[in-house]
Amino acid sequence: MEKKRIYLSSPTMHGKEQEFVKEAFDTNWVAPLGPNVDALEKEMEAFTGAGHAAALSAGTAAIHLALRLLGVKEGDVVFVSSLTFCATCNPIVYEKAAPVFIDSERDTWNMCPRALERAYEKYPHPKAVILVHLYGTPARLDEIMNICREHGTPLIEDAAESLGSTYRGRHTGTFGSFGIYSFNGNKIITTSGGGMLVSPEEEQIRRARFLATQARDPARHYQHSQIGFNYRMSNVTAGIGRGQLMFLEEHKRLKKEIYRTYSEAFEEIPEITMNPLNPEGDANCWLSCMTLEEGCRVTPDRIMDALEKENAESRPIWKPLHLQPVFAECDFVTAEGGPESVSEDIFRRGLCLPSDIKNTEEDMELIIGTVKSLFE
Repeated sequence: MEKKRIYLSSPTMHGKEQEFVKEAFDTNWVAPLGPNVDALEKEMEAFTGAGHAAALSAGTAAIHLALRLLGVKEGDVVFVSSLTFCATCNPIVYEKAAPVFIDSERDTWNMCPRALERAYEKYPHPKAVILVHLYGTPARLDEIMNICREHGTPLIEDAAESLGSTYRGRHTGTFGSFGIYSFNGNKIITTSGGGMLVSPEEEQIRRARFLATQARDPARHYQHSQIGFNYRMSNVTAGIGRGQLMFLEEHKRLKKEIYRTYSEAFEEIPEITMNPLNPEGDANCWLSCMTLEEGCRVTPDRIMDALEKENAESRPIWKPLHLQPVFAECDFVTAEGGPESVSEDIFRRGLCLPSDIKNTEEDMELIIGTVKSLFE
């Protein structure tokens, strides 16, 4: 008999989502925009305290619009975290700007403030900084924000993985000029696909909505004075998001319990270290990750192979963007220099463990037992 599939992080539906979707069908609001879109924006504003929000087709679209609204253009420099998914950086290239990748620091795995300062020594006038809250752990926002303010650079927070996480009691995504969230299928809540752009400035979100609906001018006929995009969220997917948002705190609680279970289980194995959490924040623990001691006979690949034999899904840590072939010509800045960067080291020694909130006690025992058996 085929073994049960244990997922890395799959959608968890509760039934409330169907009520909003049914309402969309019953009222024939199945095209982009509609009451669910309006309501989801308001509910996200209320939940995060972000100020103003625009529901979009993807988190990538949100980053792209943020860059466009900040006036990023061809040849501009944009500082961006290296240890992240390519969607964080791709919109920089859409605008023909130049990404400069910033290394991580070990305490949170997020953008290193010292590396950011060194980047300014080399590139004094970047157009923007894109900071990622990796795997749901808040970055060192006070230090990053201070550096950005000192140089007059707007900050974009990529909170795609950190919806529900807070830093000193305030939601990630609400500190910068713009914040972005993702509702992709593997995130802590999902709309099946979608994202959100937030800003404290109402006018910026009004402009984002305009650009996201093909930049259609206010005329009876179809008139366009600038290039726009087809980036708005549909009323159907927004209905899923409204139902999911009701359970975000429950999902966060379950994710944190998964992290706690792994942490306690692997305490007795000195070669294993769980991904660090920022003591100044409250992480949503979207994915539970580990690194292995340098020179450990058990490698990340061995663990992932062993889990796959049990039909349990895991994955490597994000491969740093400065190592990606498509970005081979881009600059990369570390805090101290040296033969290997922090982000490379985390990638080489780390992996993401199955972090699905539907994991049963038996599932967790199987995962933990499989990992422990490799150290016996």
